[in-house]
Amino acid sequence: MTAPLTPPPPPHDDSAHQLRQAPPPAGAPGADGYGYGQDGPGMRTELREAAVIAVAVALSGALLGLLWWWLAPQVPLVGDRIGKNWVVYLKDTEGEQAVGVDGVFTLLGLAFGLVSAVVVFLLRRRGGVPAVVALGVGGLLGSVLAWRLGVWLGPESDVLAHAQAVGKGVTFSAPLKLSAKGALLAWPFAGLLVHLGLTALFGPRDPEPPYPPA
Repeated sequence: MTAPLTPPPPPHDDSAHQLRQAPPPAGAPGADGYGYGQDGPGMRTELREAAVIAVAVALSGALLGLLWWWLAPQVPLVGDRIGKNWVVYLKDTEGEQAVGVDGVFTLLGLAFGLVSAVVVFLLRRRGGVPAVVALGVGGLLGSVLAWRLGVWLGPESDVLAHAQAVGKGVTFSAPLKLSAKGALLAWPFAGLLVHLGLTALFGPRDPEPPYPPA
């Protein structure tokens, strides 16, 4: 008696059990192969924009230096000759002109930080780490440029030679000096805070993921 033949099992299709990864939707991170959506710039573009921002902000420090030299109060000095030696002292020992020099630089730095942050945000309309870093670095370099330019434009730094040139008892202006070096950070701090605030309030929002069906 012949046993019934058992039909062979159907061929195993491995492709039916393989998980196929769907491509990311258009505009999602990674859709263009560089970690950015189709609507956003690539890393090279952001770095180029950041370099332009840093250079432009730093060069605007020349304007800050001119304003500081023009608006900073003058510190009056007086020279006197004692024997063969010259001495220089403050004409008004209770005056606050020296504090005013630092205060003017700080206020100008805050104003430049505000303006630079608003301009960068209006031109780009988005945030990004490279732009924020460029804004801070450019503000710091601009502050240093303004400080050195103001000192260079200000009165002569050799006060003894200046006192001898103008004569005994004649009032002359002290060199333009920034005593509080922390004022150099006013511009970058103000720029970073204002730009982050504008981005948080008016920057583009990421689309919310759809809720799963109930």
